[in-house]
Amino acid sequence: MTRQAEPVRHPEPAEPAGHPARAGDFDPALAAAQEALVRAMTAGAPVPDGFDAAAVRAAADGILRKRAGEVARVWPILAASYGTDWPRVFAAWAAGLPTRGSVRDAWDFALAHRAELPPEAALDLALAEARWAYDGQGEPRRRRAAVRRVPGGVAVQLLGRVRVLGGGTRR
Repeated sequence: MTRQAEPVRHPEPAEPAGHPARAGDFDPALAAAQEALVRAMTAGAPVPDGFDAAAVRAAADGILRKRAGEVARVWPILAASYGTDWPRVFAAWAAGLPTRGSVRDAWDFALAHRAELPPEAALDLALAEARWAYDGQGEPRRRRAAVRRVPGGVAVQLLGRVRVLGGGTRR
């Protein structure tokens, strides 16, 4: 017969002074402090009073590196075209901007840097624009048909299939 271990019981933590006694209670001051802290770490807002500025900046840098990695996973050609500079270049652009999700972060970065995109990334952006309609505000939507200039030719998209004419690339 196998003996079963007793479940581990942890004591209930004591409520810190000045905090609501029940989970359902709302503390507006705490909510405002949390919001200010999140904005400082994710959108470049000033560090709120009472927080260690160096620690908040370190957390913000970590969040930016994570965002750069997530963007690299959803749009690998964009990130790879910047090589080892990708995390630094993306973080410099994203530092004051709240995230809108990895896909939109990638697309917004590509649009903001369209003029200086490396050729591989410029082609990938043009092909994405042939497949998807994105105005920078709402979610990207699939296109039924589109024609877009691409480096060295033109991309024609019809019902989800993209052909590049004159560029030698097919996707």
